[in-house]
Amino acid sequence: MSDMTQFDNIYFNQSARPGRLRFANSGLGWKSSSKASSTLAPFLLPQSEVVSANWSRAAKGYECRVLTKDRGVVQFDGFDLDDFDRLKNTIKHHFDAVLETKSHSIKGWNWGKTEFERSELVFNVSNRPAFEIPYAQVNNSNLSGKSEVAIELSHDHDLATRGQSGVRDELVEVRFFLPGTVTKGEDDSDASDVEEQSAATVFYETIKERADIGQVAGETIVSFTDIMFLTPRGRYDIDMYPLYIRLRGKTYDYKIQYSSIQRLFLLPKPDELHNILVIQLDPPLRQGQTRYQFLVVQFLKEEEIEVELNVEDAEFEEKYADKLKKKYDQAAHEVVGQVFRGLSGKKITVPGSYVSVHGQAGVKCSLKASEGYVYFLEKSFLFVPKPTVLIAHSDVSSVTLSRVGGSVSSSRTFDVTVTLTTGASHQFSNINREEQNGIEQYLKSKNIRIKNDLVEDQSFLVAALGSDSDDSDADVVPRADRGSADEDEESVDEDFQADDSDSDVAEEYDENAESDSDEEGSEEGDGAEDGAEENEAIDLSNDEDDEKPAKKKVKKN
Repeated sequence: MSDMTQFDNIYFNQSARPGRLRFANSGLGWKSSSKASSTLAPFLLPQSEVVSANWSRAAKGYECRVLTKDRGVVQFDGFDLDDFDRLKNTIKHHFDAVLETKSHSIKGWNWGKTEFERSELVFNVSNRPAFEIPYAQVNNSNLSGKSEVAIELSHDHDLATRGQSGVRDELVEVRFFLPGTVTKGEDDSDASDVEEQSAATVFYETIKERADIGQVAGETIVSFTDIMFLTPRGRYDIDMYPLYIRLRGKTYDYKIQYSSIQRLFLLPKPDELHNILVIQLDPPLRQGQTRYQFLVVQFLKEEEIEVELNVEDAEFEEKYADKLKKKYDQAAHEVVGQVFRGLSGKKITVPGSYVSVHGQAGVKCSLKASEGYVYFLEKSFLFVPKPTVLIAHSDVSSVTLSRVGGSVSSSRTFDVTVTLTTGASHQFSNINREEQNGIEQYLKSKNIRIKNDLVEDQSFLVAALGSDSDDSDADVVPRADRGSADEDEESVDEDFQADDSDSDVAEEYDENAESDSDEEGSEEGDGAEDGAEENEAIDLSNDEDDEKPAKKKVKKN
């Protein structure tokens, strides 16, 4: 046999495009044959890493799964049935290993037995594997309830391995239902050490432990402890590795690839006590049925952090010198933001030119039933903390300034409704009226179409203040400054003071005095019938201005 054997049209780890697979005494290698991905580095596996290999039916024909020492399971798909003998002899010759045949269960049952092997989780049905999940593809694992464990799989971010359309379907999550309990410590002689745990808890702890095999290349670059997250709510420890981030909380652990980070926002909170770091993810973080497209991290403004990167000087100069500092000793939000920027390669967006009347970058408002802050950035609107909404200026059709509900004369707030080109809209409510001019100037500077309904409200207010408040006073001589009930009361008081000085005593001891005051109070707020009685009282008082019984004549029914 020659020193090198080649197989064409072979797919590597379920890639969308085929390539060439070559075997030699030094190891094996795969390289894509597509021109679109010719710039990708080929996959190389040294001979010392190969442990075993097996042959089975797969999606694109037959596949060869190579189990390695420290690099998990490597899949090569696309072989023909006639390639079995040739591949078996090649592996025996170059790696001194036997190519074993493995047949999968095709019964379609969704119940079986799980088995944790060296590099993958195997789900067996009738003592045959139904499917395997390599530990290297496990992104997150969550314990949902008492008997259910969810395993989130990593996503393919390499666009060169996608289909012609740029989009393909992927399996993103698998859930296992594990009822019952498992006894631990039953092999010990001391019966007091025997402990029972739920099967789901044991499975969850095991998958968390195994999923780290072959993924943590050395220690963390830097770690931050007890960091406050507003979304998802809780405190987490942040461990930052060369390729991904690990969030460790009391209940949930998350693994986030740097390639999932789309944008970073570092903003001061208008309460002047905190700063927030907003991390946009695609695909979003999953917690059961809940998806978190944005992570919101909160820092105290006066909090400081002193850390040193856990990398050798030579490695730092080679990989991180132009991105990070070797040591940090400054504000917490600045340190975490700079490390995220350096390792993810994404720029950090900071507040733009907009400043509120209170000198802040954000404005307090409400989005539906949630209170928060809206930031008017240079290229987008951002509402935080929950639900976090990001609206790019390019997606905005128009912005409407309006007031919804409440009295026109007493309202001190207004609403900003952002209408998108898709027809959807977001309404930011209860914004302080003092912010109106600044927001209008901001929108005009960004060439965003504005519809100002507040102008119509102001004209309506002027018209309301210039008209009489009660149409029933048509017989009364109008006054130029009359516009409220308070002025009517003042005119009545003047008429009353024009009476004799004894009127005060008569009113105090008159048995009808109380009912007089009640009728006068009710005449101002009642309908047309009460207004007619008021007109009658005015006529009587004019005819008998000097007679005290004039008031008693008003009370006839």
